[in-house]
Amino acid sequence: MNPEPASEVQNLEHHECWAMLRTVSVGRLAVLADGRPDIFPINYTVDAGTVVFRTGEGTKLSGASGDAAVALEADGVDPATGLAWSVVVKGTGSVVTGTEEVLETSRLYLFPWQAGRKDAFVRITPDSVTGRRFKVTEPLTWWTQLSGAVKTAPE
Repeated sequence: MNPEPASEVQNLEHHECWAMLRTVSVGRLAVLADGRPDIFPINYTVDAGTVVFRTGEGTKLSGASGDAAVALEADGVDPATGLAWSVVVKGTGSVVTGTEEVLETSRLYLFPWQAGRKDAFVRITPDSVTGRRFKVTEPLTWWTQLSGAVKTAPE
């Protein structure tokens, strides 16, 4: 059995990354909390070259405010073509303040999935936006050292 050649990974152009980010509304936010990385699922929206999400008091808000270094990762797959994509936004997070900016941000139709107070809008201003697209490998093409191992009978 010959291994299938590695699938080609295509780096996405800047505008393609933003287009992909607009196709989904859920990603993972990475922050530093007490000097250690932590990751949270968030729903977000793209707004004028930034990413905005809502949250309440807690680790996520404290880790993503005050110009803190943050990262957002979002991805998706097209079941018809088998093409997957992944985009990473690295930048700084800050709480939206100021009456005019809060009013503008509240018009973004950003509705958290989880109930509870989500009074804070956090804006991620990117330093870098990178992404890639690739063909999802068929599960049966994977081979490990255990692939040929003898299996016990089901109980």
